Amino acid sequence: MTDPTSPDDDALRWDGDDDPTLRATPDDDLPRPPSAALPDRQPVVTAREDEPPVGAGNVALVAYGVIGGIYALWTVGWVLGAMRLRARIEGATGAVADFMFLGSMVLAVAAPAVWFLVAIVGTRGKRPWQRFLWLGLGVLLLVPWPFVMVGVLGQ
Repeated sequence: MTDPTSPDDDALRWDGDDDPTLRATPDDDLPRPPSAALPDRQPVVTAREDEPPVGAGNVALVAYGVIGGIYALWTVGWVLGAMRLRARIEGATGAVADFMFLGSMVLAVAAPAVWFLVAIVGTRGKRPWQRFLWLGLGVLLLVPWPFVMVGVLGQ
């Protein structure tokens, strides 16, 4: 048989439930036994309910994916438009596209990916509407105009 006063058996009985030293969350105003040298408790920091959540929600993640897809299409549009524009310039003038044209087209092709990356990283820790504002502004500013004006087949 086990001893009925052992600490293991205390959980099986209701005796001593009014003892203030056995509370699960002791209050600071309760007296502590002099033999217990307990360290001072640190205050528990909890999130306030009026603060916005830290992570992005499901809708925001889907929106980031859609906008990222638009930026990928813009990159493809710049590649196709630049190749078509280069062929049109060389066909009309008989000259080879110069270094400045090629350099600007490389930058134009890289611009959507760079804008997307800078908008995501640059707005880290800010409100979601600010990130969407920068991403939307990039969608409007980086339209692949050579592709839009000349098209894939061109005239």
